[in-house]
Amino acid sequence: MSTPGPTARQAVRVIASIPRDPLNAHVTLAARYGDAVRLPVGRGKSNYLFSRPEHAEHVLALKQDNYVKALTYRPLRALIGNGLLTTEGEEWRRHRRLIQPLFSRRDVARFGPAMSEGAQRMLSGWDEQPAGTVLDVAASMRGLALDIVGRALFGADMTADAEIMGRAIDAGQKVAVLATFVPISWGPRAARTLRVVARRVGRTPEGVEGPVARLIADRRSRPAATGDLLDLLLTARAEDGSRLTDEEIAAEVSTFMLAGHETSANTMAWSLALLSAFPSARERLEQEVDSVLGGRPPGPDDVGKLSWTAAVVAEALRLYPPAWTIERMARADDSVAGVPVPAGSQVSISTYLVHRHPEFWPDPAGFDPGRFLTGTAGSAERPRYSYIPFGGGRRACVGQSFAELETVLVIASIGQRFRLELTARGIPAPAANVTLRPGRGLPMRLLRRA
Repeated sequence: MSTPGPTARQAVRVIASIPRDPLNAHVTLAARYGDAVRLPVGRGKSNYLFSRPEHAEHVLALKQDNYVKALTYRPLRALIGNGLLTTEGEEWRRHRRLIQPLFSRRDVARFGPAMSEGAQRMLSGWDEQPAGTVLDVAASMRGLALDIVGRALFGADMTADAEIMGRAIDAGQKVAVLATFVPISWGPRAARTLRVVARRVGRTPEGVEGPVARLIADRRSRPAATGDLLDLLLTARAEDGSRLTDEEIAAEVSTFMLAGHETSANTMAWSLALLSAFPSARERLEQEVDSVLGGRPPGPDDVGKLSWTAAVVAEALRLYPPAWTIERMARADDSVAGVPVPAGSQVSISTYLVHRHPEFWPDPAGFDPGRFLTGTAGSAERPRYSYIPFGGGRRACVGQSFAELETVLVIASIGQRFRLELTARGIPAPAANVTLRPGRGLPMRLLRRA
């Protein structure tokens, strides 16, 4: 039995629509053809869209050695270099072994003070705003997350470069997505051209590379045994005694600047929007933070007691996963839950669709943080790969524990002192680039709690 999907002629129209709204293309294909969709892409080749937990588990974990980063990652590699997000094989394993210990669930607690202090700095600025001021909360969360990443992982105050980094990352995402549809040969020349285009789009003559180079140069001029990520990258040695090259260090710094702040910022923004849309959930969060914290700033030891706050963040990640699609390429012929996948095929695991599959999530589009409270009915029966905001398998996001700690501490800090109310625009539609951002920003009205 063949895998359902559009005909070759219909696929031309589908493919043409993807650059304009890739998320809607996924949703439309799944609604029309089901959980496994075959999309002809010419010359006898096909792409596959998968939307079930067993699909995700097969590709990301059970047969992960057969699935490598898809060709769609080439533009991103051209923009940020060969870091954990874009590399394969032994180079990826070497970097992962080096970086993994810094982000263990136990050790990330030491970054908690930097996270909490960053939130308090932002809130002090909010204190100076008149009640009712409308803020772009999406932009505020990106600024905060960049501040936290800069100080916690790189020991640097990124304030001076925050605007440059923000524009460069925003432009880089858009250009990287559009470039996946350009039929070119990806070599050094194409990579240079893509960087030039991204700089022009973002109006950043030095792109991400300038701030990253300054950060590294500053640390080298004032070496210190801080034990942060930058210190680790600069001093690490491989088994043969070699150090990371300058290009490798810059690529990892760029990777964590993008992935380490963009994903957390989006999660915090969506959490705040959902809390405004569902006042009863916000009231419960406020009661929890008041009870647990008693007016003091939150710290890492409080997170285990902030169960409702953590559940709000988890539900925001379910509804709006930052990594909304995970794309791989099959190295050899395979069968994914009965669907034949020839070698060389691209497969897309739609995190967004997996997280909203009605078979595993009652009221899948609804906001219900209670799903994630311990002992909730049905939670034990859900397949493990029905919830994959950080991916799965060996290539699951190395910064998961960092992000979970950061988002809970920030949302608790805000909930102590402020309420953010959606404007008449309501919750914005998501904009799907590399990550899933609130489309056209997130204007919210700033109110102090009584």
